[in-house]
Amino acid sequence: MKQLTAAALKDTHQTSGDAPVIEIRDLHKSFGALEVLKGVDMIAPRGHVISLIGSSGSGKSTLLRCANLLEDSQQGEILFEGEPIQWRGEGLHRHPADRHQVTRIRTNLSMVFQQFNLWSHMTILENVMEAPVTVLKRDRAEVEAAARKYLDKVGIGDKCDAWPAQLSGGQQQRAAIARALCMEPKALLFDEPTSALDPELEQEVVKVIKDLAAEGRTMLIVTHDMRMAGDVADHVVFLHQGKIEEEGPPDQLFHNPKTERLRGFLSATVPS
Repeated sequence: MKQLTAAALKDTHQTSGDAPVIEIRDLHKSFGALEVLKGVDMIAPRGHVISLIGSSGSGKSTLLRCANLLEDSQQGEILFEGEPIQWRGEGLHRHPADRHQVTRIRTNLSMVFQQFNLWSHMTILENVMEAPVTVLKRDRAEVEAAARKYLDKVGIGDKCDAWPAQLSGGQQQRAAIARALCMEPKALLFDEPTSALDPELEQEVVKVIKDLAAEGRTMLIVTHDMRMAGDVADHVVFLHQGKIEEEGPPDQLFHNPKTERLRGFLSATVPS
């Protein structure tokens, strides 16, 4: 695992000459009068895992959704592999100006949600194949081979012909991860991927995420699981009331937090 300071993380793309997969500059997001993000800067270099932690309402899931353009932000810049999102309008009326740009970027950022969102009328194999075939227009035979490979990777290759209702919650979430992988994305975005699962099933999904991290995939993970955040991340970002309160390598944040807010958060969330 790459143990990077915040400054080193921000310098990674400059020294390598490779633009970060996702870069966010001074991002502000409001829902009406409620300002949820208050000027956030974040970089996800290629091959790095960034964990976003913080209490409920801190803005971490909103930040992830803004990065994937599922939510419109009111100020700041979002860049994908160095390409800035084009905007039209200002403030609460600001929206992406190029719908084709949004579609192209979204197809390269696969998101895995807390709820599995599998289509109940399709088999597991059909669920994994649907987006690459209908959205990316890829060859069906090639997609099926890839889908079977990814279902094997997440440990449920024997469930191809099963229906979602026949799978446990952990198996359904692993199917959702296989579906995300089948899009061959530049980055995977996880929004509380284990919070809807019982502890035993949670560990099934954590193992898959750890394996993906070991492969060097670019990932942003919003999680309540501090152990997973520490185990898989190269860099941890602690959000508090819409701002980055502290960030750095997991060993630094979890074992030597600098701010009182992070110390209080960890004492309430990490088992002693």
